[in-house]
Order: sequence, then C-alpha cells, then structure tokens
Amino acid sequence: MTSPVILAIDQGTTSSRAIVYDAATFAVLGAAQQETEQHYPRDGWVEHEPEEIWYSVARTVREAVAKSGRDAKSIAAVGITNQRETTVVWDRATGRTVGRAIVWQDRRTTDFCRERAGDQPWLTAKTGLVLDPYFSGTKLRWMLNHVPELKAGAEAGHLAAGTIDTFLIWRLTGGASHATDASNASRTLLFNIHDMTWDDELLNFFGVPRALLPEVKPSAAEFGVTKGLDFLPDGVPIRGVAGDQQAALFGQGCFGPGAGKCTYGTGAFFLLHTGDTAVSSAHKLLTTVAATTDAKPKYAIEGAVFIAGAAVQWLRDGLHLVASSAEVEQLARQSNPAEGVLFVPGLVGLGAPHWVPEARGVIFGLTRATTAADLGRAALEGVAFQVADLIDAAVRDTAGAATAAGIATLKVDGGMSANDWFLQFQADVLGRPVARAAQGESTALGAAFLAAVGAGLADVAKLSALTSAAATTFEPRMPAADRGAKLAAWRKAVRAVVAFYSAS
Repeated sequence: MTSPVILAIDQGTTSSRAIVYDAATFAVLGAAQQETEQHYPRDGWVEHEPEEIWYSVARTVREAVAKSGRDAKSIAAVGITNQRETTVVWDRATGRTVGRAIVWQDRRTTDFCRERAGDQPWLTAKTGLVLDPYFSGTKLRWMLNHVPELKAGAEAGHLAAGTIDTFLIWRLTGGASHATDASNASRTLLFNIHDMTWDDELLNFFGVPRALLPEVKPSAAEFGVTKGLDFLPDGVPIRGVAGDQQAALFGQGCFGPGAGKCTYGTGAFFLLHTGDTAVSSAHKLLTTVAATTDAKPKYAIEGAVFIAGAAVQWLRDGLHLVASSAEVEQLARQSNPAEGVLFVPGLVGLGAPHWVPEARGVIFGLTRATTAADLGRAALEGVAFQVADLIDAAVRDTAGAATAAGIATLKVDGGMSANDWFLQFQADVLGRPVARAAQGESTALGAAFLAAVGAGLADVAKLSALTSAAATTFEPRMPAADRGAKLAAWRKAVRAVVAFYSAS
C-alpha cells in the first residue's frame, strides 16, 4: 500500500510553488515552481491577475505530484500558505474575479491612512496593527469606493472577498468553502485579535459588509475538500492554512513563547512567538495571531521589511547588474569595503519600525569609484540593517520577559538565506548567531506541518524533533566597535530618508 503524502501549496508574491512531502518524514518527494507577474499601473500601485495565480497553482500542483512519483489519490491532506494582505474579490455565482488583486505592497491608500491617523490608537488596540496601506481592510475599502459595481454587489451578498488563501480554497472546493484562518484574518484590520472575530466597529470604519468576508477557522482545521478539478481528484481534504510568515514560524519549529525567525522572501519578516499573550509593542512592531492548532489563540510580535529579495530582483531586472539572483553573492564579495555606499531600500515605502509609506529607495555615498559590486553589497546590507532594527525593537519590547530568550539565535529561511555572504553580514550586524533551516522552504513546510496536524498525522512533539537541526550556523565575527559604527551610519541614513519623505 502506498504511504500517504502531504501537498503544500505556497502562493507567494512573485511565484507559486507546490511541494509533495512524505507524511511520515516530511522529506520532499516532488516540487515545482512558477513565477507570476506583478503589474504596476501607477506609482505605488501593485496588482496581480488572480486568474494567473490560479493557473500557476494548478500547473505547479500537477508538476509536483508527477515528480513525486505518487498517485494524487495518496494525498492525505493539503496545506495552503499565501502572501498575506493581498486582496481579491469575486462573484459567488460564477467564481469570476472582479478586477485584479491589490497586492500587500500597494500604497494607493496612503492618503486615507494619513487622513485618519488619529484613529490609530483604537484600531491598534483591537487589531494589533497600524493604520497603513499594507493591510487588507484599506484595500477592500478602496475597491468598494472606486469600482462602481462592487458596493451594490457586496451589500446584496453576491460577491465574496478574501486574501489569496480564501480565493484558493474557494476554487479548490468548487465554491463550497468560503473560509480563511485566524493568522490571515489578523492581517486585515477587520479582525479583533482578542475576541477572534470580525469586528462590527472595524467593519463600519472601513465600510466593509460582513457578507463579503469568509468564515475564520484555526490554522489546522477542516477547510473543505477538493471538487471539480482536472489536477486533483475529488475529496482531498484541505486541513492546514496559514499566512506565509506564520507558516514559516511553524515550519521553523517555533511553537511557543521565546522562539523567533526571519524569512527572507520578497520582503523580510521577523516574528517572535509570545504564546498566549498578545504583547503590545512600544516600538511600532505589530501584534499578530500565530498559526493555531485549535480554537485557543496564539500570538507573535512581527516586524516587516517590505523590500528584501525584491531588492535583488531590482538589481537583476531593473539595473541588469546580474543575470540571476544567485550572482549577487559573488558580486558583493567583489565590493571594495572602503566604498561607503548605503542603500535604504524603501522602494515601496518603509515598514516597521518606521511606517513611512511615502518613502522611496535612496542610495548614499556614491562616488566615481562606485561599482556594480558596491551597489550589490549595499543592497544586501540594507536588508540586513533593516532586520537588525526590527530585532532591536523586539528586544526592547520584550525586555525582561521570557519571550526575549529566543532571539539569542535567529532562525532564518527563504530565498536569500541561501546567500552565505548575506547571512554572515546579518550575524555580524546582529551580534548574535544566525541559524539557517535545514529545509530552506520553511513556509511550505509549515503549511505541510499544519495539514498533518489537521489530518491527525502528526503532533507538535513529533514536529519539534524534525525541526531541531539547522544546516548551518553563522557566528558573528565583526568587532563590536565596527558594528556600532555601521549601525549608526545606517540609522543616520534612515533618518534622512524619513525626514525627506514624511508628510509635512
């Protein structure tokens, strides 16, 4: 008899990935990936075509299953993880999407957020978030106010909305399930993270009808079964769902308070698990819901860097300094350390702990001697410096608490974690070890873990044993005085960017 497998669908900002895991060992049996296009119709606007996303998911699932050598009927459960905050609306009757998806990076709602800045304290108290274009509620409000047919259809109950996980669940189940998990719901500005419900006061503030929104479930739960697909048989259960960063936290084995990780994807996201306590940040980090295996909520504090791997993509696609992202490591090694180039990569605004959506990228220290290698190095360093700022804020938020212990070693994963030069510099500017996960795709692994728990194939104790080893640990080597000087220069550069772009 063929042993069961788990299918993880990882729908990210720039690509969709499907991975088939052995349900007992979580060894990868087959994987496929396809890039998806981002659209930039105006400055600060970022959009996706939902149908392209759906096609990419169907194609990668089909390829991953074929590569695994297993029959699709042996899939015991499906786990889904997704780019968070990206917002989609579709017709309940036809399943057709209404317009493009508005991506988490999109800044078109900046003016609204600035105008209503005085409401931030009560919004933060309920949601753990800040009033920023990053989050789904502002995007859904914009759609309802700017696409004429949407508001009437939404109020009549003819339309459905959600983040990418919700859209995929709807399509995978043939429209039978309109659902999301608590980690994704907690990123909308519409969800009360203490009551764990859609909140009427928040819905009224953003003008979002409750009829638009999905049912919220724990991350390991019954989300429906597949139906009417040409790439999966009917009846395959969807048992795990989480936003990409919460999935990566779970995939790194950060199951309880004091454990922290950073994922380097399009952006960089640091999460520190705080257990049953929703820690309020005094340093502009977010309070968010961690992946949950039952109805009892779990929490984390989070810092988000909007541009990480996207800075490398810009070097590749915008400046054509490299032919592939992997070449940036060698480019950085060729840089002249005496060239004091600093890059603040605020290409779509600055996230935590600054929250300046108007900001744009700025390069300091250019000279006639500056080379492509120096720009490559500065781009990588800019990401590492931003992460150092996040962790510094988290340390101050949790000073004296048990949750601070997990930052002694930073667990890392994601595409940029393959870059040894970058991780060494990250360890240097943190002054603490950086441990790279044995499996680089912790996001997909976390979705598979949740699906296994939801299907009764694994528990946290088993998963803890599987995640105990790291492939490589990078120890800090930079002298403390040098680290302090570099961080001081970086923070001076950030202050200049914030001062230049902040609304007067």
